[in-house]
Amino acid sequence: MIRLVRAELQKVFTTRMVWGMLALSLGFTAIGLVALSILSGGQGAPSLSEPDGVRNLFSQAGSGLVFAFVIGTLLITGEYRFQTITHTFLVTPRRQRVVGAKLVACAIVGTFFGLAGIALAFAVGVPAMLIKGASLSLIGADVARVCAGTVAAMALYTILGLALGSLLRNQVAAIVVGIGWVYVLENLLVALLPSVGKWLPGGAAQAVYGVSSPLGGGYLPAWAGAALLIGYAALFATVASVTTIRRDIT
Repeated sequence: MIRLVRAELQKVFTTRMVWGMLALSLGFTAIGLVALSILSGGQGAPSLSEPDGVRNLFSQAGSGLVFAFVIGTLLITGEYRFQTITHTFLVTPRRQRVVGAKLVACAIVGTFFGLAGIALAFAVGVPAMLIKGASLSLIGADVARVCAGTVAAMALYTILGLALGSLLRNQVAAIVVGIGWVYVLENLLVALLPSVGKWLPGGAAQAVYGVSSPLGGGYLPAWAGAALLIGYAALFATVASVTTIRRDIT
């Protein structure tokens, strides 16, 4: 299994696409960090001298969730697009092992994206707090929870991308559907049906972050959000396994 995981990671990290997605993810994170740093303390936004403001600032580390999703999608749809999936299953006939290796690889890649976002958040957030005159003592357990939530959410969305790619197989369709869900449908559900939005993957991630909620009823408690993220990850992993193992690859 270790060799399979290593092979999957090599497929990912030897392509320019993953570094492009990482750059875009960090770009979105940087925009969010700079915007919140400038707007903090004004127009109703929490100040960086308040715990809510600090949590909101460091939660920007997860701004690139959609790019982690895209990488998960490419990890499986690229195989179908270039017909390398046939060779993969010939080398490793037990498809369960292939799917397991891809799931582990997705979790590792998502974790890598999350850690990169966290590093950027500290690189921008700490100077911003000092400039605003905030105390660095506010970087404590709450920020640690935000960082843990960022890593968990990134890993989850990478697995989600793999599951959707396994289901649709078409690379363009999977990416369009995924981006449409993350940026359009989920946001609409959060805005129009707040009681539903907090149960979605994005709502679960926000619950773990502990950021200020725009929802009428608020997000779930942090522990419930974490449990929900784990449940979604298990569901997506099952979808990826079933759709890859039982379907004809031709």
